[in-house]
Amino acid sequence: MVAPLSDDTLALPGDGLREGVVNALRTALGDALLDVVLKPNDDLWVRVRTDAWRQAGLVLRDTVGCDYFCFLSAIDWMPSPYGKSEEDPTQPKEPIDLTVQQGYAGGDTRLQVFARVTNLAKHFGVTIKADVADAHPSIESWVTVYAGANWHERECHEMFGIGFDGHPDLRNMYLPTDFEGHPLRKDFPLLARMVKPWPGIADVEPLPGDDSEDEG
Repeated sequence: MVAPLSDDTLALPGDGLREGVVNALRTALGDALLDVVLKPNDDLWVRVRTDAWRQAGLVLRDTVGCDYFCFLSAIDWMPSPYGKSEEDPTQPKEPIDLTVQQGYAGGDTRLQVFARVTNLAKHFGVTIKADVADAHPSIESWVTVYAGANWHERECHEMFGIGFDGHPDLRNMYLPTDFEGHPLRKDFPLLARMVKPWPGIADVEPLPGDDSEDEG
């Protein structure tokens, strides 16, 4: 059972532990808690308003007791305008639907930041996400909330072009400093895949002992 948050939701059924997490966030954030998906006795996803991102991290750490930072990254929900990388570029392509469709807990923008934190003592985790503006994608840094977010935010900045306000050093980790573009955005052209299909499709070699090509 999935229980989404709505104006009519006064209590979330079936999982007191995770209901407590939602109530703690709702009490602290008010209407900045935008949506919730709770699978009882399974998992929890929440989406918060962009300007409440850092505050939500503090609530998860200090009130909810999520003492372990798992990861932080981003999602570009826009379908790739180039199609799937494993498709053969020499074949006609079907029209591509570029409609943006977000996952659990919804969203209003193409790009979202998300993070996963865990309460080690009570053995549960929370996935939290927030929209970032398409025109100027930025959000508050979590470095002062979870120190482990440091290099995750650097990687996210480099690969998705999202700024993290308050981060002490957003230098690139992998790419040259003068590199243009953000490789994990869906509209970044992977030229190698346009020239040659994905090796798993194109470079099919017969298995040892397969004499099927010699038959007939």
